[in-house]
Amino acid sequence: MRHIVKKGIPTQDGAGVKLTRVFSIRETSLTDPFLMMDHFGSNNPDEYMKGFPWHPHRGIETVTYMLKGEVEHGDSVGNEGVIGPGDIQWMTAGGGVFHKEMPKLSPDGMRGLQLWVNLPAKSKMIAPRYNGILASEVPAVKVEGGEVKVISGTFEGVKGPMKELIVDVQYLDVNLQKDASMTHEAKEGYNSFCYCLTGSGKFDGEKLEKETLIIFNEAGLITVSAETDIRYIFVTGKRLNEPIAWGGPIVMNTQEELQKAFRALDAGTFIKK
Repeated sequence: MRHIVKKGIPTQDGAGVKLTRVFSIRETSLTDPFLMMDHFGSNNPDEYMKGFPWHPHRGIETVTYMLKGEVEHGDSVGNEGVIGPGDIQWMTAGGGVFHKEMPKLSPDGMRGLQLWVNLPAKSKMIAPRYNGILASEVPAVKVEGGEVKVISGTFEGVKGPMKELIVDVQYLDVNLQKDASMTHEAKEGYNSFCYCLTGSGKFDGEKLEKETLIIFNEAGLITVSAETDIRYIFVTGKRLNEPIAWGGPIVMNTQEELQKAFRALDAGTFIKK
């Protein structure tokens, strides 16, 4: 199957959080409906403790999956709490929300993934909502030589805990032992990707090592063969095939809509009452 392999770009975001930008605006034609994914965190508190202070979003969903450490969050809708290892924060910004994500000091450091899912034009301005999913709520499916955690979508008849999906997204966290293998389905009209977190393996015949991405734009079966013990995520989503107007934390369909959003920010009318 045709595919593209890439390494992310080291950078910083928020108030100075060290991260790898796995993909972003340059890849949107390949990753639609996914806009961006960051692999964030560090073992050095100076590189993560300043966090992501209050900032706005509109027109997207942010999916934060904690791998290590804890993050305290809050938003303008009134949601607040702490997410730790294995927890997920699935926030639908809709027509507008402010939120913050502030790491807590941890002796083992802090790491996680944040994926941005674009919203279709008809859902850009819906009321914001928040789904906090605990690690204990994520089903784990035993497979030969490994385990698959189902965050969203369905795997082998097991549904993930994220039920209020606007865009059809399957999000799996896969652990395989050395020499084990498994197959994922990439459906017609969907874009799919795997991101290798640890270890190495063959993805549709292409060798991937840790912190490497492979993108698939065709329908078919993707076979993963573990050369070492390996952990990776598999994500697939239905394409929106809509125009994208992107400005920082806001993603709309037209430049006029984008400018309107920033005027509302300046005027203090961004949050709908």
